[in-house]
Amino acid sequence: MKTRSLIAFLFLLSTVVVAQQPAFTSEELDLNKYIKGTLTFPNDVEKPPLVILVQGSGPVDRNGNQSFMKNDAFKKLTTELAEAGIATYRFDKRILQMRRLGIKEEDIRFDDFITDVSTALDHFKNADAYKNISVLGHSQGSLVGMIAAKDKADAFISIAGAAYPIDSIIVDQIAGQMPGLKENVQQSFKDMRETGSSRNYNPMLEMVFRPSVQPFILSWMQYDPQKEIQELDIPVLLINGSNDLQVQEEQAEHLKKSKPEAELVILEKMNHVFRKIEGDDLENSKSYNDAGLPLHPELVPVITNFINSL
Repeated sequence: MKTRSLIAFLFLLSTVVVAQQPAFTSEELDLNKYIKGTLTFPNDVEKPPLVILVQGSGPVDRNGNQSFMKNDAFKKLTTELAEAGIATYRFDKRILQMRRLGIKEEDIRFDDFITDVSTALDHFKNADAYKNISVLGHSQGSLVGMIAAKDKADAFISIAGAAYPIDSIIVDQIAGQMPGLKENVQQSFKDMRETGSSRNYNPMLEMVFRPSVQPFILSWMQYDPQKEIQELDIPVLLINGSNDLQVQEEQAEHLKKSKPEAELVILEKMNHVFRKIEGDDLENSKSYNDAGLPLHPELVPVITNFINSL
């Protein structure tokens, strides 16, 4: 009797141990001096799909955080995708390496971000360890990933991606906040397009037009998302949230018009950092610095279904 009890106990213990085995593994993987990231892959899938994640604007790290804002949006997305059998690679934006590498602000270009994603695509394609490789770009990363994905990725996913060139977006934003500066903003961008720089901008617009950042903005202005998305000959998924304070859902709808065969999904009440917001704008803003909030419950299923259909 005691022997049977011992066997039953050992069986139960082994079952618990197996159940506690992690569903995925994460490892640090640096591709070059600019690209320092984390590869996460499911443990029980021999050749999983891979998604390369591309962050939005600002000094954003691989987890989707900035020094004054921690919400772990990309880290949570990585975990849930891995649990669904999908591998991911996420990396710190190049601008986080500026001080370490001695890069000056005036030397950064939008094309640098594209180069980094393109380099990551080349690396993982050469590894031949994945069923397929998709690029997922968030916000600014939508345009970056869109361009890099051409002729290299098997699919492209845009979350909260803009449909217009950055100068047009900035004009609209400033016109909404400070209508009296609209003409000055328009003229400043016109000067940049015609001469490569602008000097006669209102001092209140220093954050946008300071001389050291103008080369970057000018390089960004050269790309029109609605034209770039037409160049993609791969499956495209467009996602936007109805509670996104930064990128309205109409942006995704305009991208859809430029790429009619793309799949468009508007997630009800999802905000810019992938959370479901039931309350007002204050609750929405607070979520940008709350890593404890879960992701919108429909986000990962939508992405997973798209990738599994490739």
